[in-house]
Amino acid sequence: MTAPALLSPADLRRVFGAFPTGVTAIAAVVDGIPVGLAASSFTSVSLDPPLASVCIARASTTWPVLRRAGRLGVSVLAADQERLGRQLSQRGGDRFAGATWRESREGEILLDGACAWLDCSIHEEYPAGDHDIVLLRIHDLDADHDAAPLVFHRSGFGRLRS
Repeated sequence: MTAPALLSPADLRRVFGAFPTGVTAIAAVVDGIPVGLAASSFTSVSLDPPLASVCIARASTTWPVLRRAGRLGVSVLAADQERLGRQLSQRGGDRFAGATWRESREGEILLDGACAWLDCSIHEEYPAGDHDIVLLRIHDLDADHDAAPLVFHRSGFGRLRS
């Protein structure tokens, strides 16, 4: 039996990139400052109890701050929010420049114009290679089914076509 070939990060990105995903903003106010990041690895997990998950890179400098929040807002970005998706993905700078959002009484940030939003708290975290899998307990949610989603595919942003 031969040893398995080593998979390069470039090959993994290329193949994983063939799977289109939505783009979410995970955000909250921490110590009076809005903190957020973009994540395309968000998915539903369970209806009972209501759980979703997101994978966060261990190298993230934003997550250690954001995870201190009691509640996290998850906004599913709409097709016209590509600029905001890019801002939330960058290192440094004002990630919320030009964005309109509301802060709930628990501190989570929900972005105006998003396709959907979820009010969550961290349920569990699991180490998984160079990422952590974060299970989120959903406390409240809603969706605008008239808004088209922003899509991440082949390392770039796009839109769905009918």
